[in-house]
Amino acid sequence: MKVEAGDSVKFHYVGRFENGEVFDTSYEDIARKNDIFVEEREYGPLEVTVGAGEIIPGLEEAMIGMEVGEKKTVTVPPEKAYGMPRQELVVKIPVSEFTQVGLEPIEGMYVMTDSGIAKIVTVTEDGVELDFNHPLAGKTLVFEVEVVEVKKGSEGAN
Repeated sequence: MKVEAGDSVKFHYVGRFENGEVFDTSYEDIARKNDIFVEEREYGPLEVTVGAGEIIPGLEEAMIGMEVGEKKTVTVPPEKAYGMPRQELVVKIPVSEFTQVGLEPIEGMYVMTDSGIAKIVTVTEDGVELDFNHPLAGKTLVFEVEVVEVKKGSEGAN
């Protein structure tokens, strides 16, 4: 049974950068081996509805036509992943926005704001530069995918 748009699919994956560094995985042992293990995370196959926009487009497209037990390695360019970084998502705010709530801004730190998560790019006397781009924006990603279960469109609906 081949994966089609609208199907509910469970799959395992390993996400790597082009240099081979693992940045995410559904396998606990691989996460531990690559020092990216997160204690609070539940490892195991991810379940999505293909075509519903729940995962990046390049990964969805790669799963179309796959069957249970099939493994595939797919290279996903930024345009089919998290896009290219956009300059309008980099903003400068006054340092006082941090100090008035008792925070010291540190370059490289991620902060939660009313507008979402941002990375602190620079800290100067003038202000703090925040980058709201996705951390994987601009990156070509390589995924190893294994389909473990497929429920045809109407079967997957609850």
